[in-house]
Amino acid sequence: MPYSLLDRPVWNALATGWSAFAQGDDQARRIDAQYGPFGASADHGDAAKAALARLAPKSGELWIVERPGVSPPSGLCLVREAGLAQMVADTVPDEAPPGTPLLLTDQDADDMRALALLTRPGPFHPLTHRLGRFIGIRDKGVLVAMAGERMRMSGLTEVSGVCTHPDHRGRGHARVLMRHVMRAMQARGETPFLHAYAAHEATIALYETLGFRVRAHMQLSVMART
Repeated sequence: MPYSLLDRPVWNALATGWSAFAQGDDQARRIDAQYGPFGASADHGDAAKAALARLAPKSGELWIVERPGVSPPSGLCLVREAGLAQMVADTVPDEAPPGTPLLLTDQDADDMRALALLTRPGPFHPLTHRLGRFIGIRDKGVLVAMAGERMRMSGLTEVSGVCTHPDHRGRGHARVLMRHVMRAMQARGETPFLHAYAAHEATIALYETLGFRVRAHMQLSVMART
């Protein structure tokens, strides 16, 4: 498995699995803002970084996921940063998870975005739900948990959007949904990966019980125009 693609996950996703949503050129690309805030330069040279700066929205943020040590291009400032644990699941548990979760569609988009904005699993823009397959659990008609897919590249797909309404935590919803998502990826011949905030040790421990291991330490840099 070419895990080296994960050294620069956003750039490689924009060049392959996200190419239909990408804006920019061979120097720098970003995903259409309706789908998310992510962008990347082809390399860390001045020309590529300047091209990336030009793709930053006039108002809003550009999210960069790279190895630690990336500095903002001229014209952009660092709004915030955080360490990430990049994790991969070399194997997926054989045992089928219980239940049959709902396949979420455009009809569920408003509920998905509301749950994501409440629980903040990561950026969830108006069309983020179209980046991959999302599944969920409803209780009395209310969407209380979901999980899905985000970055895609050759043989690798990111588990993302994992969240549970605060009133429904502790019931194992996230674990069950993640196992369903992982098994669907495995059936397509893909290896699951994800990014977790490095400071969230309990979350990382949960992912380890599902077969994930920490592959690399990454840095999230959120940038905006000066």
